[in-house]
Amino acid sequence: MDPQTSGSNDARAEGQGRVYQASGDQHITEHHHHAPDWVGPDSVRLPAVGRVPVVLRDRAAEMDRLRAAVEPGGGNRVYVLHGLGGCGKTAVAHALFQHATNHAGRIGLWVNASDPASLRAGMLAVAADRGATDGELMGARSGLRPAADLVWHYLDHSDRPWLLIIDNADAPAILRDGGWLRTSPAGIVVVTTRQAAAHWWPGAELLQFGVLPREEAALVLRDLAPHAGTVEEAAEVADRLGRLPLALTLAGGFLAHQIISPWTLADYGRRLGGAGLDPVELIDQGAAAVGDEDRQLISRTWQLSLDALSTQGMPEAGGLLRLLACWAGDPLPLSILFGVDLGPELPPSRVESALRGLVDHSLTEIVSQTIRCLRTHGVLLDSVARTIPAEQRERFAAEAARLLLAALPEVPDRRAQELGAKLLAPHVIALLRRLEKWAPGQSIVETAAECALRLVTAIHRAGDYASALSLATEAVEKLTPRLGEQHCLIIRLRQRMGRALFRLGRFEESKVLYQQVLDICEEVLGPEAPETLGTCLKLASPLINLDRRQDGVSLIRRSVKGCTRAFGPTHPLTLLARSSLLEMSTRQDDIAAGPALLMDCRREMGEAHTITLQAELNYAFALQNMGRSTDALHHARTAFTEYVRRFGPDYPIALNARHTLSAVLAALGHYAEAVEHAEALVAGRTKVLGPAHPWTCDAKELLDRCQRAGGRP
Repeated sequence: MDPQTSGSNDARAEGQGRVYQASGDQHITEHHHHAPDWVGPDSVRLPAVGRVPVVLRDRAAEMDRLRAAVEPGGGNRVYVLHGLGGCGKTAVAHALFQHATNHAGRIGLWVNASDPASLRAGMLAVAADRGATDGELMGARSGLRPAADLVWHYLDHSDRPWLLIIDNADAPAILRDGGWLRTSPAGIVVVTTRQAAAHWWPGAELLQFGVLPREEAALVLRDLAPHAGTVEEAAEVADRLGRLPLALTLAGGFLAHQIISPWTLADYGRRLGGAGLDPVELIDQGAAAVGDEDRQLISRTWQLSLDALSTQGMPEAGGLLRLLACWAGDPLPLSILFGVDLGPELPPSRVESALRGLVDHSLTEIVSQTIRCLRTHGVLLDSVARTIPAEQRERFAAEAARLLLAALPEVPDRRAQELGAKLLAPHVIALLRRLEKWAPGQSIVETAAECALRLVTAIHRAGDYASALSLATEAVEKLTPRLGEQHCLIIRLRQRMGRALFRLGRFEESKVLYQQVLDICEEVLGPEAPETLGTCLKLASPLINLDRRQDGVSLIRRSVKGCTRAFGPTHPLTLLARSSLLEMSTRQDDIAAGPALLMDCRREMGEAHTITLQAELNYAFALQNMGRSTDALHHARTAFTEYVRRFGPDYPIALNARHTLSAVLAALGHYAEAVEHAEALVAGRTKVLGPAHPWTCDAKELLDRCQRAGGRP
């Protein structure tokens, strides 16, 4: 039946629709006020976290401080837990939350502040928990009343003391601009953040968090995967992971959840350093056990901070971080950043602000040492490096190599080791490892090779022969596939390897390596090339120490003649060769050339130059061997005194000078002074070279002879 003719009113509406019906005319005015859809957290009484540690390792001092803060009667305080993403700030907050709710008589409230919407929804849920009415919440949600004031009104008037955790507050501007962060006599506020800048947290107590100690980091892995290996194996893997709690948790979770063919910790460590498998991808595979949001992924957690920096108008911070990713996670002298220029992406005028942004967001930190340094976590750098687009890698690698080269002396002098060179060592090696994977142009590889050569030379001349050998060996291994063994930089690096082996007392290995280099030099460069003549001179040393004196002296003579023809008699290379001949030859005419050599050295190089000192010491040695101890004494004292003054008593060449001086004194019958020097020599060589080094054994024999000659047992 048609309603219009029947007069019945049987229409219906659904949802928010309205139907108005009348038998006569009707004028209707309607006002609609629809509350917005609102999605808040399911709970603020439970921590919104992924997997928490089985046991909270380390952090004892911080937890003591925080537990004291939530004891009954505490209030009006804000604590800010800040540090690099993945360093365990949320885990500490969770442990405090459990203590406060289970043992300190407080209710716990947990809010996620990773974005404005989550913060606002969480804080209004806190207000609801503390007694706010639906009408009050509706007004705050619709903007009819100040939301933060409502929340803090109910927190201030809470009938129970509370602990409020504001987690992941990496963009503190949203806390400040909304007035969300306040204090209250009724409770304690704890904020976790990557933002370290103190100006964001006025009145708060800041607690910084970093990586774990080695022993504690190993225990994190053992807590998660107790049957995967020994404590020492866990410690080795922890070192490879940089002892970052997130990386440890991911690795432990991965090992604990394998089913078909479980890995051991040793297996995991080998795969972290092995070829073919990206270590960052391997670490992230553990995310299935702890949650796969960006904050739980090594490959993504740092990008959250860069995104925040870009939003704040500092996109160049990303460029600086990519440059840092060419180097290592060890302390990097800040001075190396002078002159950074990556064009529009990072102009020189923006380097300071970019660095400040990285520091403020805990992506790197300033380390106060003798030299001010920058330290960035190695796992973070590996993660950043793998995301640099292929077309940009060459530009960053070239700038990293250029900056390192500018920081290393072109011709390092002999001296006690400078801290700056030692600090640059891991960064040179890290750059070589990046280049091995990125395969940039030849010129960049050559610049990096020159960096390695300068560094190895500086460390060798500082007397740290073991480190020089290790660095040179790895550099040759990384660079030879690109440059070839006949490249001059590879030849010079291998020469340094041979010299380090000699100084370490490994004479046979030194001889074999030098002979290989000499063969290459003669074939590729010719018999009169500087590299060839230099190799002849250096090969002579291990030969003479292997009782092949005649062969060694012949090579020295070849070097002297070749250098004299090529450079003249007073060129530094010629002077070095002449000095070696003076030391090793037993011919009268060679010894008689000593005064002329000293005169040339003093005139050309100066009284205190190391070449002059070496000639002085070698002349004393030659005179002593010829039985002219009286003539030798002055030269021996002069060389020894100057070496000690310049380099210290334990510098290897100073110890050699002490050896010569002690022998001269004993030959002259000055036994007390000879024994004194011989005892210091034995102690010094034992300390520097080790008790079994051939030269340490020689020193012990000298001491024994001096003591017996002087009538001492």
